[in-house]
Amino acid sequence: MTVIERLAGALERRTSRRGFLVRAAVVGSAVAVGPVDYLVHPGTAYAYVCRCGDPGCSCGSSCCDGYTEFCCTLTGSNTCPPGTFAGGWWRADGSAFCGGGPRYYIDCHGECPTQTGPGFCAAADGLTCGCANGSCDNRQAGCITFRYGQCHQEIPTAGRIACRVVTCTPAYLLDNACSTQALVNDFTAAHNRPCLQAPPVVRRAFASAATPDGTGAWLVSPDGEVYPWGTAAVHGGLAGLPLPGPVTAIAPTPDASGYWLATADGSVYPFGSAASHGSMAGRRLSAPIVAMAAPSDGKGYWLLGADGGVFAFGSASFHGSMGGQPLTALIAGIVAGPSGAGYWLWGEDGEVHPFGPVADRSDYFHLPAAERELPSDGVDAFYALVAGADSYTLIAASSSGPPPTLHAYQFPAAPSSAG
Repeated sequence: MTVIERLAGALERRTSRRGFLVRAAVVGSAVAVGPVDYLVHPGTAYAYVCRCGDPGCSCGSSCCDGYTEFCCTLTGSNTCPPGTFAGGWWRADGSAFCGGGPRYYIDCHGECPTQTGPGFCAAADGLTCGCANGSCDNRQAGCITFRYGQCHQEIPTAGRIACRVVTCTPAYLLDNACSTQALVNDFTAAHNRPCLQAPPVVRRAFASAATPDGTGAWLVSPDGEVYPWGTAAVHGGLAGLPLPGPVTAIAPTPDASGYWLATADGSVYPFGSAASHGSMAGRRLSAPIVAMAAPSDGKGYWLLGADGGVFAFGSASFHGSMGGQPLTALIAGIVAGPSGAGYWLWGEDGEVHPFGPVADRSDYFHLPAAERELPSDGVDAFYALVAGADSYTLIAASSSGPPPTLHAYQFPAAPSSAG
């Protein structure tokens, strides 16, 4: 068993990409939702009006402001509840709840018993229009018949809007049935509910990296505490210091006498023999930094965003990225090629993207369905790629646990020893 495999017990169970909208809680930097009025008027999709979910509420109450309630108010979870589906999304820019960046809202529509073509089935969607939880202090739920339509276009007939979900991650990266077409309504950017304020955590409980010779490893907590394993030594850390964001990545120098730590905003902190070659601190990012790697000379590094954007510093050469390209899942990590030139990126669904002089050896995403052991509804569980001279191995954690069960997939597959 490799060091990376032994570290699996310290890694947090990952959220299913497709399951996010159905059952998984939103994590990431602090997340909050704002509601929106679904009445269509020229020039804007929504407008403030007195439209009460209950005739007994006054126009000054939340239930009459024309906005639909948050899903977490109804169920306690910032997800589309059972019996609903993601029918579309919009964006609000300048949200304080997403570090000043865009925030993404996802409408959860009631499901129709039959599909009759584009349109609505308000009388048969299983929803009841009213103030959420029967209180005038909550916004209405199950009242509005409107659809943005960028998600799940294979479902042409939709019910009313039950509630809405929000995230700092673009909707089309969380569910590949959502298109990238963006519709914007900044009126909701400042709306919030306490139930939508997620803790400041990242997708992994710890960032991790193995020593170059594979005999040790480091774990780094989001607050910058460094924990050594095996032959790895601590050269410093960030615990107790004010940070611009959680620590999400660590990369060692070639001789393991130092390492770099990176935070979600792209700041880089060198320790030991590692030297600073620049960072993304203070620059606008489309997605948080989630990983980093260094070339074999140790005189530079790459930073990786969750959207597949790659940022090269020092001797690290840029060979391309997935930034701005259609993705099947968020990008999870980056590994330098054996020669130090080129790199592989891999997605949380097990798809590998080679750039530069590295080989494309296929991946889990392209395996025949019969050879996939993980749940078929989308498992964002691939957290490591271990590169060898002629192969690489993807390591996934199943949705069971904790600790999760590990699955290793070698590409090309190892020859069978049977017979």
